[in-house]
Amino acid sequence: MPALPATPGLGFKPEHFRDIAAAPGAVGFYEVHAENYMGEGGAPHAMLERMHADHALSIHGVGLSIGGAGGLDRDHLARLRRLIARHSPESFSEHLAWSSHGAAWLNDLLPLPYTAETLATVCAHVDAVQEALGIRMLLENPATYVTFAASTWAETDFLAEVVRRTGCGLLLDVNNVFVSATNHRFDARAYLAAFPLAAVGEIHLAGHDSEELPSGPLLIDSHGREVADPVWALYAEVLARTGPLPTLIEWDTDVPPFPVLLAEAARARAILNGPDALQARSHADAA
Repeated sequence: MPALPATPGLGFKPEHFRDIAAAPGAVGFYEVHAENYMGEGGAPHAMLERMHADHALSIHGVGLSIGGAGGLDRDHLARLRRLIARHSPESFSEHLAWSSHGAAWLNDLLPLPYTAETLATVCAHVDAVQEALGIRMLLENPATYVTFAASTWAETDFLAEVVRRTGCGLLLDVNNVFVSATNHRFDARAYLAAFPLAAVGEIHLAGHDSEELPSGPLLIDSHGREVADPVWALYAEVLARTGPLPTLIEWDTDVPPFPVLLAEAARARAILNGPDALQARSHADAA
């Protein structure tokens, strides 16, 4: 599978199709949610094919329930396999989360306890997905609002072990790191210092909402506004260590006009092309 370019990307929204077609190359890639394209045909696939002719494509799953206690939904996996075969994306990713219990499906990405049992389940599911699709997938770190007393692994160590056992890559969502760090009162920079950055194949940036509770701020990973300044700062620090990486601006609710999204992509591009990121890339190339 070809790799995504180390440029900014945007979530593909049908209402922006004419803008995208009129400005090929405005960003390097577009990303779609897999579950929106599991029908057999029609306008969604036609627009996706037209867009993919000019841009790289990332397909991002939200329904596999990688962390679910039961087995993977074989029908869902089969539909995903047909979608991947049809569009040959440059990248496929999913979440370290669960969203199903038996036959019940929940419209959310729910957190996991980081235990040996959960690790075995997640690795088995990642192996099954990669075998079924015939590609290396990326696994995304979650935004969380609760933690589990049963956890025996740090999240960064858990992700590193999944990578070691399965050979998958990682999708680093920097906003998720900031949201979780704020909600659970830990240091986002220390988390990123422990993150297995060598396995990262894509970065996500998004906006969040905030509520002030008696215990302090609670952040919600809403994907409905511009990226916050502290998240941009963390992103720049990550790139200073990794060099440029494919970077998606996620904006999925209250979707603004296309020029607003392009402005967010331009801010990412300025950081991607900044001196720290270029220096890190030069060091990596020389290694």
